[in-house]
Amino acid sequence: MSRVKNLYVIRLDRAVLQEPKFRSENPGYRRWKPCVYVGVTSLDPEERFRQHKSGYKAARYAKKYGKYLMRRKYEKLNPVPLAEAEDRERDLAESLRRRGYGVWQR
Repeated sequence: MSRVKNLYVIRLDRAVLQEPKFRSENPGYRRWKPCVYVGVTSLDPEERFRQHKSGYKAARYAKKYGKYLMRRKYEKLNPVPLAEAEDRERDLAESLRRRGYGVWQR
């Protein structure tokens, strides 16, 4: 197993806002901000995005609503030491949510 991970951010179609669970996770969402999925992977983010879209180990919202990777949101943060990966994923998601983004992260 890799000793480092990569964060990634997927831009989601605004139609995700029709999902009650997504809306309930984002009470401070600002309608002019993007909706995103934040994840962490041992793969290259491009490969992981392809997996989501093909349905392989896919997160539901990333598969159904994923449009493209938002590289500027994560490239400078990678690679992430394995021991810090989950904390950094959560921190990135919380940072975007505080700025008004609609965020899904698990």
